[in-house]
Amino acid sequence: MTPWHQRIASLPPQIWLGSMLLALHAALAWDFDSAWSRAFLLAHIGLFLIWQPMWRGERTLSARHGWLIVLIGVALVGFTNWWLMAIWLAVLFSLIGGNVPGIRERRHRVASLLAAVYLLAMLLVWVVPKLFSAPDDGGPAIDVLVRYGLLFLPVLIILTRVERLVSDTPHAVDLFYSVMLFLLVSALVLGSFMIKELARTDYPMALAQTLFCIALLLIALSWLWNPHGGFSGIGQLLSRYLLSVGLPFERWMQSVANRAEHDGQPERFLVNSLHDMLELPWLSGVRWQTKTDSGEFGEPSKFDAELSYRELTLTFYTRWSLSPALLLHLKLLTRLLAHFYDAKRREQSQRQNAYTQAIHETGARLTHDVKNLLQSLTSLCAAAEASGPEQATELQALINRQLPQIAQRLHVTLDKLRAPGRHDAPASIAAGQWWEALNSRYARSDVVFATGPISPQARVPGELFDSVADNLIQNALNKGRGDTDFRVEVYFSCADTPCLRVTDVGGPVPVAVAQQLFDAPVPSQTGLGIGLYQSAKQAAQHGYRLALAINEPGRVRFELAQS
Repeated sequence: MTPWHQRIASLPPQIWLGSMLLALHAALAWDFDSAWSRAFLLAHIGLFLIWQPMWRGERTLSARHGWLIVLIGVALVGFTNWWLMAIWLAVLFSLIGGNVPGIRERRHRVASLLAAVYLLAMLLVWVVPKLFSAPDDGGPAIDVLVRYGLLFLPVLIILTRVERLVSDTPHAVDLFYSVMLFLLVSALVLGSFMIKELARTDYPMALAQTLFCIALLLIALSWLWNPHGGFSGIGQLLSRYLLSVGLPFERWMQSVANRAEHDGQPERFLVNSLHDMLELPWLSGVRWQTKTDSGEFGEPSKFDAELSYRELTLTFYTRWSLSPALLLHLKLLTRLLAHFYDAKRREQSQRQNAYTQAIHETGARLTHDVKNLLQSLTSLCAAAEASGPEQATELQALINRQLPQIAQRLHVTLDKLRAPGRHDAPASIAAGQWWEALNSRYARSDVVFATGPISPQARVPGELFDSVADNLIQNALNKGRGDTDFRVEVYFSCADTPCLRVTDVGGPVPVAVAQQLFDAPVPSQTGLGIGLYQSAKQAAQHGYRLALAINEPGRVRFELAQS
């Protein structure tokens, strides 16, 4: 773009608006049938194209829009008459009036209002009388007022200083306001003409009567627009109609919401919702396609619209050509249905993930139990290998005590495998009996047992305490393997509530590991890293809490107690 073009493009829009009105004034106010008038009309059209609020200056127009502009220019210049000028002034008035609601800058709004006043005055004072009577019936006063008085309005528009606002989009022209203003001006002109012809009165009186009737109509509409005396108001009725386009939209929305609650499968929900959509009177058929399936309902027609959102593609077949309002509703329906469909797919995926996670946790828990059983069997084998003939009696007593417990624990593990999702109440065992069995199970290891007060009537869930104790003791022994000074102390008391503590003299658990020790699997060099995680979950299911009570160098303590 050259500097000259940049300078022209940087001019404020009110300069083009005022220049456009000046060219129009020169074409209408003096010798309307002359060649000079057509020349000024041609200049007016060019200035209008520069000012117009529909398209931005840098936008490339399509061939259809280009031919439309050429057709309007040829009609205004080649077939000039007062009726055509009246229609053109009404169109300009509606465009400027429809542009006013989108203007926030005060001076820009004032310039637009001055332009609207000029166009309305030129139409009612100069153009419309030319339609009703001879050109010289207005009198010299009207001629001077129009030719020189109204001339000041375009000049004031040009002199109004308005800052040029740089934005990505121009001021929006409200189509509803523009059409309403055009219809009001048309009703004013045609109403004045009808009253003048029927009542055989002069034009000013006919214009005043028409203005009075329109004012009464607008007052009545403004009163009916808002709610009064239990009446919801025309405004709410119109808004409701425009939002639903007169269709059973709310009923379909309720149907979609109900199906979202009851249909568990995404594809079935989509099919049923689209089938309900056929109740809309303007819809004759619909075709849908996803990544996994496709289908079609109803009958195809020559009017269709294909809309896609995320993984859902819908093709709507309508009974008539789609209006912008219907197309907007179709986009809304597509997005709404796609959101529900995605939610159902996520729900299905979460169910599958939950099922997979349950299988994983069940397998991890069983693996942990089998590992504890294997450790118990390993301890028995080590005791059998280390014992001599003189210790045969003690070895037999140890085996007689341990094998029934191992068999019972293996039976419990097999029951979990048969019913992984069932959490039965754990079998309880006398606290003293369980403590003696644990002492005998680790009698030959480097474990120091400390006994607290134990009530003779106290009972503990044997499966839980066996699993937690074996896991904590084995972790501590693996931690101190190769260290001759390493010591593990196990303390148990059950006076009022059971309490099991396992303490070692090794290094502390790293902070990063301690933060998620009981919430998720952690890295492990000697196992699967899920022992404490599974033990904590098992303890929570039985009403207990496994915690890292002390985590200091030379003193690391885990504690199992009722929560």
